[in-house]
Amino acid sequence: MKVLITGGGGFLGAWIVRALTARGIGVRVMELREDRRIARAVLGGELADTLDWTIGDVRRTDDVRTALRGCDHVIHLAGLLTPACQQDPLLGAAVNVAGTLNVFEAAKDTGIRKVLYSSSGGVYGPDDPDFPLPTTHYGAFKLANEGSARAYWLEHGIASIGFRPFVIYGPGRETGLTAGPTLACRAVALGEPYTIPYTGRSGLVFVGDVAAAYERAIVTSFDGAHVVNQAGHSTDMSEVIHALRQIDPAADIRAEGPPMPSLSTANGFTGEDVLGPLDVTPVSAGLRITVEHYRKALVV
Repeated sequence: MKVLITGGGGFLGAWIVRALTARGIGVRVMELREDRRIARAVLGGELADTLDWTIGDVRRTDDVRTALRGCDHVIHLAGLLTPACQQDPLLGAAVNVAGTLNVFEAAKDTGIRKVLYSSSGGVYGPDDPDFPLPTTHYGAFKLANEGSARAYWLEHGIASIGFRPFVIYGPGRETGLTAGPTLACRAVALGEPYTIPYTGRSGLVFVGDVAAAYERAIVTSFDGAHVVNQAGHSTDMSEVIHALRQIDPAADIRAEGPPMPSLSTANGFTGEDVLGPLDVTPVSAGLRITVEHYRKALVV
């Protein structure tokens, strides 16, 4: 078995590569450029440097189709994050919406019958935990992709799961609006001050749990078009700061700014009906793992 991962050189992609290769599943990474820095940080240099790596742009169907040759499944992660979509909505739609359509089209053309893709907890607005009502371009684009996935199931029989992680944290997460908890862990390891750029509650989900869900989905047979909420634990940033001071009493971590423009949790769509129970690491444990990762990196 071989799996194409678009955007596989990024933070989440590297963790999914780690999970799949540990299981003996072959992986091909598709990225815009030859930049293996995050992969090296998460996987180590030996594995990162020997990865099957192809250059391509999800905005071009031919690039995706070429990358899929010889693969049995596809995991689609490539996309722009909230700030980039806010700054340039047209580019955000071209990458996040048209790019996702290109992945489904390439899967259809190459006979792949299952697509796993990254949706987001951002499909929910700030008020309703039952009904998606995004208030950002990023969330709107992700919700549109979920509708397209249903259409591809109904029209072409391509099964899919769109994972809706909320705030993913863990070793290697260093970009995006919600990277604050991870950057705080890195600052603790470095002995530096850091201010998390938002306050209030957010659903913190450890990256290893998200990667494990993708791994489970790759080896599970299913029909239909599904979405899976991965909210982790609803956690106030003051609780993150407290947990980090439990790890290191000298931690100089603060939080400032407005709360996130989305919910910290949501109801239903747990994925248990398709994948069974999924792992949910306690926040205190995930933060400790992340701090220790950065401490070990300093020693190396």
